[in-house]
Amino acid sequence: MSAAITVNNLSKKYGTLEALKGISFEVQSGEIFGFLGPNGAGKTTTVNILTGILRPNGGSATILGHDVTKDSYQAKERIGVVHEVSNVYPEYSAYNNLMFSAVLYSVPRKIARERVDYLLDIFFLRDKKYAKARKISQGMKRKLAIAMALIHQPQVLFLDEPTTGVDIATVFTIREIIKELNSRGVTIFLTTHNINEASIICHRVAIINKGEIIAIDTPENLRKAAKRVQSVEVEFDVPPAKEAEILEYLPSASKASKRGDKLILTTDDPHRLMEEILEYSRKTGCVITHFNTPGPSFEDVFIELTGIKPKSLSAMDVSRDG
Repeated sequence: MSAAITVNNLSKKYGTLEALKGISFEVQSGEIFGFLGPNGAGKTTTVNILTGILRPNGGSATILGHDVTKDSYQAKERIGVVHEVSNVYPEYSAYNNLMFSAVLYSVPRKIARERVDYLLDIFFLRDKKYAKARKISQGMKRKLAIAMALIHQPQVLFLDEPTTGVDIATVFTIREIIKELNSRGVTIFLTTHNINEASIICHRVAIINKGEIIAIDTPENLRKAAKRVQSVEVEFDVPPAKEAEILEYLPSASKASKRGDKLILTTDDPHRLMEEILEYSRKTGCVITHFNTPGPSFEDVFIELTGIKPKSLSAMDVSRDG
């Protein structure tokens, strides 16, 4: 499989701030590649360099073999871009927004009309064809922005936080459209801070934090690699009043939280923790009604790798190390 995107030692500074610190990675053709990180990690800076908006201070990047700096026109011809802030023109109708995008990409008018009709159908915007963009919902605007980026049939599609600020039904629609486009051979580069979204649709994920790539792998392999965040899920017929109380009986558990009626325990030694739970049940008389070892969630992995913790812990999230 050939690389659709190649990034080599890419760096970018804003004054004294190092936004990117020499990052390197490849995205294979036909891949849905997630670029995951907290706000300010360097996601948007990377996308802006790859799509020709910014010039790097060092390193190089290519799209389908075309250098994004030295051969930017040829690189831009082959990509579609949906930025986090919508580029939909509010006074244009959905139809005119799409036709205007076709003009920008030099798509012949007859072909453009055929593609516009097709895109309006697959994005469920047919009944909004002549409605001004300012009068349609945020979710519809988001779908329209993605449709505009597809009018010239790009080989690589950049999606910067595509589901931010839209309703859950639109989130599901956008995910299905991404999968459908990918099944037709479109390479997808998806930036997001939505951990769940990345784990659901991406073939591989790169995690960036403070301008550095700290992990690249499949979501499942990243879960397996996080040895210190194994989880055990248990439910008792009489749940403990406070999660902190049960930690006193379970020295192998570093953290306890509630998920519905279930108690989620984090540990680096699941086998030992299981023995401690059985001992707790015998001593207290609390009957175990549910027991599972689902392994770490992708959110657990992200926190483990980045070191990012919530600013405050709720009563449902009690940790030994405070």
